[in-house]
Parts: sequence; structure tokens; C-alpha cells
Amino acid sequence: MNFTSLKQIAATGVIAAGLFAFTHIRAGSIKGTISPAEGGVRAWAESATDTLRAPIVNGSYEITDAKPGTYKIIIEAKPPYKNIAKDGIMVSDGQSADAGEIRLEK
Repeated sequence: MNFTSLKQIAATGVIAAGLFAFTHIRAGSIKGTISPAEGGVRAWAESATDTLRAPIVNGSYEITDAKPGTYKIIIEAKPPYKNIAKDGIMVSDGQSADAGEIRLEK
């Protein structure tokens, strides 16, 4: 290997490192509703690496700062309703995922 080849390899490495240094993962969010609206207290989002929460207001919630990945949504309910979970909510880079309506049961 000559000196010119080493310079080319080094330059390629510096460029690649620079590109990765400016790659920024943007957080997304998860939003949804519950029914009945007065039955929930808090919504939780769990992934393999993260646990987030948000209050339920007028039957709606939005969990912010969710990293890209798959989440399970857990609705913390007020008695006489039971807590309930929904799996498989996908959050993409910088996007908002809609978990839809979750119906609480007594």
C-alpha cells in the first residue's frame, strides 16, 4: 500500500465520521383516545429501552419524546375500569403514531 492509498482511506474515514456526527434521530410521539373519556388517568408507552407517560385529558393523550421503535401503550384506568394495554405501536423518526381509540372495560 502506498502513501496515496493511505491518504484516500483516511479521507474516506473522516468524511464518513463527519456524516454520522450530524445524523440526528428526531423524537416522535404517540397519540390516541380512550373511551369512556373519564375512565383514564395516564397513558404509558414502553419499549425495549424507554418508558414514557402522559396524562389523559378529556379522553385524549399524547406521549412525546418517543424514540423510533415499537411501543406497548398501557392505559392506567380509574376504578371501576381496568388497566388495558395495546401492543405494536410503531414510531418512526420524527413522526406521530396514532394508537387509535382504546376502549376501557369494567
